[in-house]
Amino acid sequence: MIRILFVSHCPSANTVSLRNAALAGIKGMNLDGVSVTAKSPLETDARDVENCDGIFIGTTENFGDMAGLIKDFFERIYYPCLESKRGLPVGLYIRAGNDGRGTQSSIEKLLTGLRWKPISESLILRGAYNDAFEEQVAELAMTMAAGLDADIF
Repeated sequence: MIRILFVSHCPSANTVSLRNAALAGIKGMNLDGVSVTAKSPLETDARDVENCDGIFIGTTENFGDMAGLIKDFFERIYYPCLESKRGLPVGLYIRAGNDGRGTQSSIEKLLTGLRWKPISESLILRGAYNDAFEEQVAELAMTMAAGLDADIF
C-alpha cells in the first residue's frame, strides 16, 4: 500500500475547501494501492512522516511566509526525518492572498535541506479566492497519487 500523508493548515472555509478538493480528487481516482491520511500540522509528528511514501503539504501565506503551524511541523520533524526520508516525494500548494514567493522560498529551503523531491513546481494560489483553485489543488494531488501508484516518483 502506498501511503500519502496530507498535512494542511486550514484556518478558513476556503482552505478547508482546498483540502477537501485534494482528498476528493485522490479518492475519486479509485487507486486500490494508494491511501491518503489528512492531518493538521499540530496532529502530525515524525512517525507520520516516517510511515508515508509521499507527502502533500498545504499552507497559507502569513506575513509573507508559511503559516506558523507549518513551520512548527517542520521544526518537529526535521532532524528525526533528515536521514531516513531522503528523496521523499512532496507536493506543495500555497494559498496566498498576495504574492506567495516568500512562503515558497522558505519551504523550498527546508525541502532542499531535507532532500525531499518536489513532484512539480509549487502551486501558488494568488489573490482573491477563486473556485478554480480547488480544481488546481485536486489536479496536483491526483498527479502525486498517480505518480506514486505508477512508481514515477
